[in-house]
Amino acid sequence: MELSFLYAIPRTGLLDTVFLIVTKIAGSYGQWWLAIGLVLLIPKKTRLTGIAVLVSWVFTSMFCQFILKNLFDRPRPCHLDQAFALLVERPTESSFPSVHSAQAFAAATAIFVKYKKAGIAAFAVAALIAFSRMYLFLHYPTDVLCGIVLGILFGIAADRICDMLKRKSDRGGDGK
Repeated sequence: MELSFLYAIPRTGLLDTVFLIVTKIAGSYGQWWLAIGLVLLIPKKTRLTGIAVLVSWVFTSMFCQFILKNLFDRPRPCHLDQAFALLVERPTESSFPSVHSAQAFAAATAIFVKYKKAGIAAFAVAALIAFSRMYLFLHYPTDVLCGIVLGILFGIAADRICDMLKRKSDRGGDGK
């Protein structure tokens, strides 16, 4: 059923170009979101959000890439249908969950919690990245959906952890 969904996605030369650009923006290791997190560290006003973006990226990457992918070891759609013409190099690691989707939604959530307008823009980019993973025949819809849910949870968790550490720091670290 999920393969049927992937086959049903309309593909054109223009969309190929758009989604190749989108997936390359995200980078193989979520460099786009790392760069945004680092930029947000510069102004004092956005520093806590920058830290939350980076913390969410670390949590998401570690949990999704090194735990869940190894635990589930789900073959990618492009591994099952080797005849499908890929626009990118065939990945070797497993499919579930989509780490690109998880990283994108984690960072977008961390931004959205503090800055709604910027967060909405980040969610739009995250949604394009998530869809690009299906368009490029690299992930199933459930891989992407799980990545989105995990990303949102890790983005919220990172924001709360950073807020808690800031409050503790503001109190002098003694908990009083």
